[in-house]
Parts: sequence; structure tokens; C-alpha cells
Amino acid sequence: MRVVTLRINDQEMSGRDDQNILHVAREHGIEIPTLCQLDGISDWGGCRLCLVEVKNSPKLVPACVTNVHEGMEITTDSPRLAGYRKTIVEMLFTEGNHICSVCVSNNNCELQDTAHDLKVDHITLPYRYPQRSVDASHDRFVFDANRCILCTRCVRVCDEVEGAHTWDIAGRGIKSQLISDLHQPWGDSPSCTSCGKCVQVCPTGALYEKGKAAGEMEKNPEFLVYLAEMKEDKK
Repeated sequence: MRVVTLRINDQEMSGRDDQNILHVAREHGIEIPTLCQLDGISDWGGCRLCLVEVKNSPKLVPACVTNVHEGMEITTDSPRLAGYRKTIVEMLFTEGNHICSVCVSNNNCELQDTAHDLKVDHITLPYRYPQRSVDASHDRFVFDANRCILCTRCVRVCDEVEGAHTWDIAGRGIKSQLISDLHQPWGDSPSCTSCGKCVQVCPTGALYEKGKAAGEMEKNPEFLVYLAEMKEDKK
């Protein structure tokens, strides 16, 4: 590990070569949108909202899984990036059934916030209207597949923090879906500990507590950083 000097948005700064672009940018007050990244669990690079431009690179790179190096020159905000990000958010809305006004996470939703920040006020792509189910078999929680954006936060926190690995992704491409155990109802899962970590890290209203009405589900994923620090201290 060594300290390197780089430029982000024409600002000269330093970082460690074991850090990714996203973390270095945040340390210097530069925000990059993301929906799959969350401090306290591994970085995945799946949502692609954190794509940035790197000088002399022919392609855009995901900031959350690209480490910095000496002399790197990065642009995090440009018309090109804004266009890509808006399209990604539009695709997330059209691939699911997101009706914000009746969602338990209305006004407490990271997808909704991201759309607002990117000025996505209407959808230009055709809606798919998929036929998806709602699993309310668990005693305390509900999984609404209509609002799932496949960020895999729940998969990673269940595996890496709780150690249960109840959740996983089945299928490929547009047929990918979140499943519990071997596609069993959540309430029948022999591995689920009912800890609620997956519910707290979900960025949308896909996972929520029973009994919550529209706009009542507030989430607190900040506990992950505390647990991650405790885990490091025990090593």
C-alpha cells in the first residue's frame, strides 16, 4: 500500500492505491451516485451508476471497483455521464413496478432520491410491467419483488455480516430474480435468522417490515460500518 497523487474533476488530491475511486472521491467531498455500494459490505459494481471517465481510457469505469493509481485523471460529472446515469435509472423504473405513491418507502427511497438528483421526471422507455409476486410468508417482514432492483445488498449483508446466506440471485439477464434459499418462501427458510439486516440495507421498498403503511418505512443501514469496525478489531 502506498500513497498516490491523482486528479478528480481537475482537483489534485491523494489517496492510497488500495482505495477505489469512489472512496477517494468521497473523502474529498465529491459525491458519485450509486445504489449497490454500501459501506460495511463488499463492493460489487452492479448498478453502474458510479461510472466515471478516466483520461486515456476508451471506456467508462465503475468507481466502486476501480482502484486509484499514480497520475490518474478522473471526471465524475459530464453530459455523457449524466446521460448514462439517467438511462440506467429509467431502466430500473421500467423493469419493475415502482408506484411511489403507495410504496412503504415513499420519500425514504434511494432510487427515488437518485431519480430526483438526476432530474428524471418522466420515463422515455417502454414499461415492461412484469408479473411479480409478493412474499409475505415471513412472520416479521415482506419481500415485494416488484420493487427489487437486484442491487444484491441483501445478499451480501446476509452472507458477509450475518453469515446465513439466505438470499441469492437466480436466473440470468432480464430473468434474474432474488430468491431465498432454494427458491422457498421466505417464511419457510431454515437459514434465515430474522435479524432484519437485509431489510435495513434495501435501497427501495422491496424489503420492509410488516405493518408499515405508505411512506412509513425508514431504514438505517449505518449500523454496518459499526459492525465492520468491530469485526476488524477482533482480528
